[in-house]
Amino acid sequence: MGILSGLKRLGLGNLENVDIYESEKEESRQKAKKTTETAPKPKPEEKDLIYERSYTCPVCGADFTTKVMKSGKARLVGADQDLRPRYDVIDSLKYDVVLCPVCAYAALANSFTHVSPGQTKLIREKISASARISNYHNDTYSYEQALERYQLALASAVVKRAKASEKAYICLKTGWLIRGYAESLKDAEQPPVSVEELNNHENEYLENAYKGFLEARQSENFPMCGMDELTMDYLLAALAMRFQHYDVAGRLISTVLTSSSASARVKDKARDMKEQVLQELKKR
Repeated sequence: MGILSGLKRLGLGNLENVDIYESEKEESRQKAKKTTETAPKPKPEEKDLIYERSYTCPVCGADFTTKVMKSGKARLVGADQDLRPRYDVIDSLKYDVVLCPVCAYAALANSFTHVSPGQTKLIREKISASARISNYHNDTYSYEQALERYQLALASAVVKRAKASEKAYICLKTGWLIRGYAESLKDAEQPPVSVEELNNHENEYLENAYKGFLEARQSENFPMCGMDELTMDYLLAALAMRFQHYDVAGRLISTVLTSSSASARVKDKARDMKEQVLQELKKR
């Protein structure tokens, strides 16, 4: 018998079996639902933004997996003046090199499979025969591991006599990677390597990228490393600025600004750089 039994004789029989606290329960359910709907989603970690991708090595035929960034999940937040991409939570550059764990052949992902029989022979003789590879069993690649992978990619490119553009592109991305490494250590009390040393290494790689791209621009066809001619001119201008070749930077920027096919984004960046060039030339 319910505590409201007897209401029927008072004409309220429909209320005899109600839960007297139902309204409070419903209110609690609604509050819980609202809290769940409005609570911010937890911020992803770096390990949440990568996955294992399968490859077959074109040099030794081994099947393996390597960590790759989920491009659809990572959020691009901007780019440096020299086009280095910046992502929230993750540094995409740490995952751009594919390394075969069996024969030690390494290359940027977009050129990993492009190896001729002659290049395969050279890599086997000069890389695979003596290389010792680190284990990469953690959830993510550290900057030290990523740098090691880039160095192996550059060594492979040199050994297989790759085009100047391929070697320059590896140098460019290595310089960008080292910049990210230095940024990650700015608040470290006891960094494993000094930021000044990293800055010097970054300059060394970017200077080699600059020289390599200048050479490639004279001897190779576009698109080059995924870039059209105007994007390459803008990149070269940015690198020329870095190494105080302001006259070269000015000429390249003018080419970009007077082009009818350059994108608005590239032209905006070029205008900003032109102002910097003019300021530097005034100081002379």
